[in-house]
Amino acid sequence: MGNLARLRRQFAVGFIGSLLFGSCALAQETAQVPPEGAKVLENVSADVEAAALAGNNAWMLTCCALVLFMTAPGLAMFYGGLVRKKNVLSVMMQCLFLMGLMTVLWGLYGYSLAFGGDGMYIGNDEFLFMQGVQREWDDELSEPVTPIFDAEIPIPTMTHMLFQGMFFIITPALICGAFAERMKFSAMVVFLVLWGTIVYCPLCHWVWDGGILAFDTTQEIEDGQGNAWAGGALDFAGGTVVHISSGISALICAILLGRRIGWGQDDMRPHNLTYTAMGAAMLWVGWFGFNAGSELLSDELTQSAFCVTHFSAAAGAVAWAMYEWFLRGKPSVLGTASGAVAGLVCITPAAGFVQPMPALLMGAAAGIVCAWACGTLKSKLGYDDSLDAFGVHGIGGTLGAILTGVFATRACWDIDNGLPLGLIEGETRILFGQVVAVVVTWVYSIIVTFILLQLVDAVIGLRVDEASERAGLDVSQHEEEGYILF
Repeated sequence: MGNLARLRRQFAVGFIGSLLFGSCALAQETAQVPPEGAKVLENVSADVEAAALAGNNAWMLTCCALVLFMTAPGLAMFYGGLVRKKNVLSVMMQCLFLMGLMTVLWGLYGYSLAFGGDGMYIGNDEFLFMQGVQREWDDELSEPVTPIFDAEIPIPTMTHMLFQGMFFIITPALICGAFAERMKFSAMVVFLVLWGTIVYCPLCHWVWDGGILAFDTTQEIEDGQGNAWAGGALDFAGGTVVHISSGISALICAILLGRRIGWGQDDMRPHNLTYTAMGAAMLWVGWFGFNAGSELLSDELTQSAFCVTHFSAAAGAVAWAMYEWFLRGKPSVLGTASGAVAGLVCITPAAGFVQPMPALLMGAAAGIVCAWACGTLKSKLGYDDSLDAFGVHGIGGTLGAILTGVFATRACWDIDNGLPLGLIEGETRILFGQVVAVVVTWVYSIIVTFILLQLVDAVIGLRVDEASERAGLDVSQHEEEGYILF
């Protein structure tokens, strides 16, 4: 045994020595690479960069499709099942039409207002009519070139534009849940064109393009380079930009339009919970593109955002169902579906900053708090938020933004040069910034939405007449029926 051990040691020493000798020889040869070899290395490096670009671009284009999938069929079926059968087509029409309308606006000027320039409050004309976004002919290279979004985020600018454009589609579509079954289609179109331009684009610029709510590092603040209010906020995928803005605006819509005819007396139960359950499942799947895609790359952080998105949705579904089970004695399909969406909403601002176990807590908290908001709070205040856009998105988004300041950790994303982030790491600065961002988003959304609704009401009127509402918007607004039985 002793001789065998010595032989093993001798073999190991010889093997390690040969490796070291080979490494030295390789280093010496590398230092003396001929011009032809340098050219080969340069080509290999270019091929690697091209492969990385192709991989990231493929992932991001997939995420574009997933987020669009959330609006239709996802949201269209989720909302469509919740209304009465005489209004099912009107809700689906709103989702489909907004997919077209908001895309046109985003291409013409929306992307430029949201991501153009480096101003603190609004973008400029940098990307107006897709200039600087679309492929261009380079006379020096004698070939077309593709604009790249950012050196640190090497994806084509057009891909970034498409991805962010899907957010611009679904955010106003979420508001439709508040005024379902009673707003004129023409009023919806005018209002959401104005809302997308005056509310969404500035908020998007404030948070994601270096505006007044964008995150400032501690070093930037100490050097006097920070410009954000209260140091800015963490919003990975749209807690403030998408959910709080749409949810709060939805509440204002519900209040100003008033209750539906027969609210509190007539049977207004969802006409097709099968649609709603299927729509919720589609939203769950599409949300992976929504949150994990917001990394804008396919890397280690992408997997973390994907995981916590799934965990939070799962916890939200279980929590809302258990809440109902405890209060009513039975869990419901509607509650479980709504809980999953609530969990997804809550984790959205935190997706790139929290670990899986806090994500479970956030999802469970969202399920319970949103269930209370959609039931007890709405009943006590007496507003008719038809499909609970405020209860799920406004309340869930607010809760998620604040809890991001609690559970954010540098272990997920070291966004502040190694310094602690959330309250869980002993830091309070981020939490304060989150609260300020929430307040700013609430106030801005309330004021501007109120003004826009009053303006539209004065010019063309917001609400259909009583006869049209009783007949249903499918017939009165579109002269179609969702169900024709022979």
